[in-house]
Amino acid sequence: MNCPRCEKAMHPKKIESVEIEECGTCHGTWFERDELRKAKDQADPDLNWMDFELWKNKDRFRISAKPIKCPRCRIDMFTIQYDNTGIEIDHCSQCRGTWLENGEFQNIIDALTTEMETMTVSDYLRASLKEAADIIRNPGNLLSEWRDFLTVIRMLEYRVLTENPKLAETLTTLQRDNPIKL
Repeated sequence: MNCPRCEKAMHPKKIESVEIEECGTCHGTWFERDELRKAKDQADPDLNWMDFELWKNKDRFRISAKPIKCPRCRIDMFTIQYDNTGIEIDHCSQCRGTWLENGEFQNIIDALTTEMETMTVSDYLRASLKEAADIIRNPGNLLSEWRDFLTVIRMLEYRVLTENPKLAETLTTLQRDNPIKL
């Protein structure tokens, strides 16, 4: 498979256990369908529950034609610019593969991390309810959905304690002064 930018042969590269293709010249990366999500989940497990959902908020993305060919299908891809993240993803409508320029994968991780760190307690409460509903709706993915739910609850706990330092101090004191004996 050749790089859609340089036309040079790409080589396998691993992000954790996900094998993708990388151009040795421009360092762009090709993700087959669903590999981007898997690589993101493995790169930072705290982000598992957060999807880089390009299509979720239609008012937050722009689509434009891109004169580069999909390395798999050889058809023109289109570019998705997501919100104010500065991230551009080249996407193939046929095979659903994704081309990222050098550094864009890390930019996605950074954008999701920033989003997670700026969420309010209310945002986390809504997310925890959504994840709880997903457990009920998707019993076939129970383990995955349960992990996502627990991660959101943990992030909610961090946010509550960050926004309420006196509460954090009180809980720490209570725990220190009254250890639970099992």
